[in-house]
Amino acid sequence: MIGAERAQYPVTVTWLHPEPFRGAMTVDVEKGAKGAAASSSDEEEGGGAGGEQVAAFPFAKGITSLEAGAHLKTLPYKVRRRVKALKKLQLEATSLEAKFYEEVYALEKKYHALHNPLYQQRSAITDGKHEPTAEEAEFPLADTDSEDEDRFTEINEDGSKTAEGDLKGMPSFWLTIFQTEELLVEVIGEDDETVLESLWDIGLAFDEGDAMGFTLSFHFHPNDFFTNNVLTKHYSMKCEPDKEDPFSFEGPEIYKCEGCKVNWKEGKNVTVKQVKKKVKKGKDKGKTVTKEVKADSFFHFFSPPALPDDPEAEVDEEVEMLLQQDFQIGHYLRERIIPRAVLFFTGEEQEDDEEESDDEDEDDDEDEDDDSDDEEVASRPKLKAKKGKGGMGGGQEANPECKQQ
Repeated sequence: MIGAERAQYPVTVTWLHPEPFRGAMTVDVEKGAKGAAASSSDEEEGGGAGGEQVAAFPFAKGITSLEAGAHLKTLPYKVRRRVKALKKLQLEATSLEAKFYEEVYALEKKYHALHNPLYQQRSAITDGKHEPTAEEAEFPLADTDSEDEDRFTEINEDGSKTAEGDLKGMPSFWLTIFQTEELLVEVIGEDDETVLESLWDIGLAFDEGDAMGFTLSFHFHPNDFFTNNVLTKHYSMKCEPDKEDPFSFEGPEIYKCEGCKVNWKEGKNVTVKQVKKKVKKGKDKGKTVTKEVKADSFFHFFSPPALPDDPEAEVDEEVEMLLQQDFQIGHYLRERIIPRAVLFFTGEEQEDDEEESDDEDEDDDEDEDDDSDDEEVASRPKLKAKKGKGGMGGGQEANPECKQQ
């Protein structure tokens, strides 16, 4: 993590290690304390290796971190000293792990540059700027190929037929992805789909130099809702163990984000709506007034909630939840959706996720059948948002203007 303090709402963005095994053990703290008392005389005398008696740590079922910590305190001095030596080694390993992730990130940036030409070709096809040649389209798609492709037609709303040659690009390519991907469906409002019809590409750019972060760019055709051609969202990342809690390090983390100003046309802002309410109190009691309230919309994505300047200040629970969701969406767009957009469009990527989910559910059912008393352990998520001890290092700056192209 880049920076001395852990971010308040980091999202771990790299998962390379499996879930650590959690053994079924318990510790009898009282018995362990008695064992420590029995060895106190050896400890006072300096105790040789042969004279040390380690407090009992019997294998049983289910051990809590509090029990483990209590047991550690009962161990003889020399054993605790060895634990410190082991933790020092672990700290060195954590520092090496951070360097490893930094190199992985540099490699990711390198290959993103190689992927960019492919993304540009993709957007040219989906937006109708390029029609694939027979050679470019030579790929078996048995479920969509037609036996009579030359005569393939589509039916318009009025019942008339439209020749295939009149259709350009991939209609509603990105809107379809938004409509079918669960993480994105949750944040789409009633009026968003009409706006997203004009979205023709989502780009990705990594920060230059030693900075760790990335920018998502949403490219729109001229539309009736806003004047921006491009809306942007930047995510800052860090990859350095927290000095106060180094062993919590799990790889690069998103720790803050910054959107841009959407220049809505008059009366077209889908992030707000007008509602009529009756006044219940005061001199205007009984009258109906019109108020502007917040509406559910994906476009709140470009104005993330601001954080207090004081890193120690309490943050509203709703703000915390919104940031966690925001970081998850940003990471998922970068890591999965942009690189594999066509598979999300066809539904193949979602099918893979559903199959994995079904397999996990079956495994959980089997475990419950084997031993209903076993503690349920959740599978490791692809993302992990957690609240740390440090702050964000200051509040969010005002959203910059989005690009006008």
